[in-house]
Amino acid sequence: MLRLSRPLFQHALRTTTGVTGLARHSNPLPALEDTFRSTLSRLANIPESSVYRQSVQALTERKLDIVQKASGDVDAAEKALDEGQIEEVLGVAQDELILIGKMIDWKAWEPLEEHHQPGQWQ
Repeated sequence: MLRLSRPLFQHALRTTTGVTGLARHSNPLPALEDTFRSTLSRLANIPESSVYRQSVQALTERKLDIVQKASGDVDAAEKALDEGQIEEVLGVAQDELILIGKMIDWKAWEPLEEHHQPGQWQ
């Protein structure tokens, strides 16, 4: 029993992230899971043929799966995600959710209004 509760106890003892300006989240995994679910639902507004949607959807589904498999163990989720502290991962996920709204406004999947010059992107 002690072995199972140790990661939860260690996370509870952590009072700071050690990163200036990044506060410790009291319950990060449910917040992260909600953010990932919101991201996936917002992606439904972007056509399936969009490379942006395909990329973000695959990445978000993978991360959501990792968070769910962690079963509340923040340290295990941090290690499996390998993206820094869980609060940093949550910040990136929230930023991606904001970006999805902007991509929907911009309609970035539509063709360019003006044709590019030959050799512009080579």
